[in-house]
Amino acid sequence: MAKKKFKTEVSQLLHLLIHSLYSHSEIFLRELVSNASDALDKLNYLTLTDDALKGLDFSPRIDIRVDGAGEGTLVLEDNGIGMNEADLADALGTIARSGTRSFVEQLSGDAKKDSNLIGKFGVGFYSCFMVADSVDVISRKAGEDSAWKWTSDGSSGYSIDSAERESQGTTVILHLNDAGKEYASHWRLQSLVKKYSDHIAFPIHMHWVESEGEGDEKKDEAKTEQVNAASALWKRPKSELKDEEYNEFYKTLSHDGEDPMLRIHTRAEGTLEYTTLFYIPSKAPMDMFHADYKPGVKLYVKRVFITDDEKELLPTYLRFVRGVIDSEDLPLNVSREILQQNRVMAKIREASVKKLLSEFKKLSEKPEEYATFVEQYNRPLKEGLYSDWAHKDDLLSLVRYKSTSVDGWTSLQSYKDRMKEDQKAIYYLAGDNEETLRKSPLLAAYKEKGIEVLIMADEIDEIVTPMIGPFQEMEFKAINRSGALDDLKTEEDKKKDEDAAPVLKKIKEALGDMVKDVVSSARLADAPSCLVSDDADPSAQMRQMLKAMGQTDLPEATFILEVNPEHPVVKGLAASEDTELDADVAQLLYEQALLVEGVSLKDPVAFASRLNRITAKAF
Repeated sequence: MAKKKFKTEVSQLLHLLIHSLYSHSEIFLRELVSNASDALDKLNYLTLTDDALKGLDFSPRIDIRVDGAGEGTLVLEDNGIGMNEADLADALGTIARSGTRSFVEQLSGDAKKDSNLIGKFGVGFYSCFMVADSVDVISRKAGEDSAWKWTSDGSSGYSIDSAERESQGTTVILHLNDAGKEYASHWRLQSLVKKYSDHIAFPIHMHWVESEGEGDEKKDEAKTEQVNAASALWKRPKSELKDEEYNEFYKTLSHDGEDPMLRIHTRAEGTLEYTTLFYIPSKAPMDMFHADYKPGVKLYVKRVFITDDEKELLPTYLRFVRGVIDSEDLPLNVSREILQQNRVMAKIREASVKKLLSEFKKLSEKPEEYATFVEQYNRPLKEGLYSDWAHKDDLLSLVRYKSTSVDGWTSLQSYKDRMKEDQKAIYYLAGDNEETLRKSPLLAAYKEKGIEVLIMADEIDEIVTPMIGPFQEMEFKAINRSGALDDLKTEEDKKKDEDAAPVLKKIKEALGDMVKDVVSSARLADAPSCLVSDDADPSAQMRQMLKAMGQTDLPEATFILEVNPEHPVVKGLAASEDTELDADVAQLLYEQALLVEGVSLKDPVAFASRLNRITAKAF
């Protein structure tokens, strides 16, 4: 078969893997063993549920063969599900389909030496090119008669040809390079299996040749030894397990090179019997905000693997969780459709959510550790506020916000505890950039009156916050909406409104239908004007989000223009009798308020002309 080329960015990726990550090259064995374990898991399930494979003679195992004295080859073999020609091209001819370019960019920059990135884009198999000049993969899919051989040197491309294999499974043959020769030792490999893969639930057998005797009596003897415990780690008592064992199981499960931030190991007995082992990654998964994200939880029934591709095992907002659910009560032949409606699974899911949120609550009692958690997972937890109403109160205690009164993150409870006695609401300002929000002229009056405002810089805040409802009987009010203004107005402010009526009328007549209304502001201090949305209308930020989501039929936006009657510009406008100048100033008050909101001007040339005319009259 003709040789096929990798895509350009794939070639770059392999080059970087081969030349940049030798300091962590030992992880190649963990990745290959993990892939073999997955293949065994899948076939183990099919032999119990697929009529065509129920009679298959199958004793799952992984074999590692090393040729230390000969050609310098290392062979890893499994008798799992196997691959056909199409599977090989799909799995090994394409790397990190949705993230290759991003991975290359990260690996080329500051993270060049960080092999922890390998698993995060699904490129674990390709780590073998760190230790091999070339790699052969011979595979035969269960239930099929043909076998296929994939060959590549990791740079020029790959080929797939027909091959021979006695039974189903996959054989990976590494032709070790000079740097990889250190792995042509069964002692070295055995220590790595113990380090990374002792918890793999299938036996791993090491095969090597050992010379015995001396001189004419010297002879080679073939040796075989099982080198792992081969037990399901999550079924072992917690008291028997060490942190190192938990962490290495996590790395095999997730292909993440870093230790997890948190682990939660639970065994339930009674009406339902099940075991869960959940991990929270130290860094958010790269695909967490992708629509095609990969679920992180595997489902087992009585230690038999069922699926790792079911997004309903946990709510979507907990998609960053990695781990295992093992039930004693589900049927082995449970289908995806049945799984989604199964009462047993529903109860396990509900108990798992409660347990996870409870553990997050415990973590929140350690402020420094929880701040790290929030940096990574605050946003998905906020998604839960509108998608998981049953756990809203728990989630409200977990989400965090920035604030005008304290450094770092604050909880809603802490905000409530700091509120002034006569404060009427929880005030917030939402947008997509914290720095810009903190410079908003809308904050001035709240700061002057000693009222704390929450800074909500996640784009999801604009959607979620109005749906939360009251928090401990306190309503949320966005300070960029007209309804929040009434809370601030004193009798003195109301008197100023009456005095400002003539200039407000002048501005409204100049702007016409461009604005919904022109009102006097009680929240501006240094700025002459600002825009706010009517309580019933989407804000500027919300409109931008809706457009980004493809909603193009939105009606033209009209905002309420608030002006500061104490500002010199507004006072000058009130006293002016120059009709042309008055119209230009009114337009500039509106346009500068648009710019502060991050809204592009429709006619920047006209804006510049107005600005020039007004500037010229100042000299």
